[in-house]
Amino acid sequence: MQEDHPPLALITGASRGIGKAIALALGRAGFSIAGTATTAEGAAKISTWLAEQNLKGAGFRADVGSNESVEALMNDLQASLGPPAVLVNNAGITRDNLLLRMKETEWSEVINTNLNSMFRLTRACLKPMTRARWGRIINISSVVASSGNPGQSNYCAAKAGIEGFTRSLAREIGARGITVNAVAPGFIETDMTAGLPEAQAGELLKQIPLQRLGRAEEVAAVVGFLASADGAYITGETVHVNGGMYLA
Repeated sequence: MQEDHPPLALITGASRGIGKAIALALGRAGFSIAGTATTAEGAAKISTWLAEQNLKGAGFRADVGSNESVEALMNDLQASLGPPAVLVNNAGITRDNLLLRMKETEWSEVINTNLNSMFRLTRACLKPMTRARWGRIINISSVVASSGNPGQSNYCAAKAGIEGFTRSLAREIGARGITVNAVAPGFIETDMTAGLPEAQAGELLKQIPLQRLGRAEEVAAVVGFLASADGAYITGETVHVNGGMYLA
């Protein structure tokens, strides 16, 4: 591909945290970046910090829980940056509650945003990847897909579904030169974990053999490897990045 038209990486939920770290890592690896946010303000911030890092790409407003919004996003990309060669399904939400108290909306919103969105975006990206006979699909799961977590039956179900989807699709499209993998972070340093009470943070660290939280950049490094030429013979896998918290 020509130097002034680098391959495009689409990262959903790229305005902060793990998604932002992935966008920066892939941008520095030579990809043009399309990062999504749920608001126009968030999309503008993505465009701004990409420019500050001297990286090509832009932010886009998108609701990954909406078929219409995903279709509009793909049309915008086709008109501006071209079709994605790499798709990172990262966007997600939580609606934690004990199952006995969980409202149907709390279940359906998490399944729609975290799991159904992956179906929408992946299906939309498959045709251009198939034509190019090259593509990387990387789905962000979670350690709780394997370990479970009280009060997160909706979230755990969605993340476990992501991993099953990953294995199935990898078998389906491997012959077309497209790899499909999942990355399952453990507890990562975020705004939320930074606000935990000291006692709760201490109990959390006891579950992690490495005795620290992970960094978003460490998750992004694994995504970057899977998107690179060095990761070309890995497909259908879930790579755990959890400091030993869960050992399969």
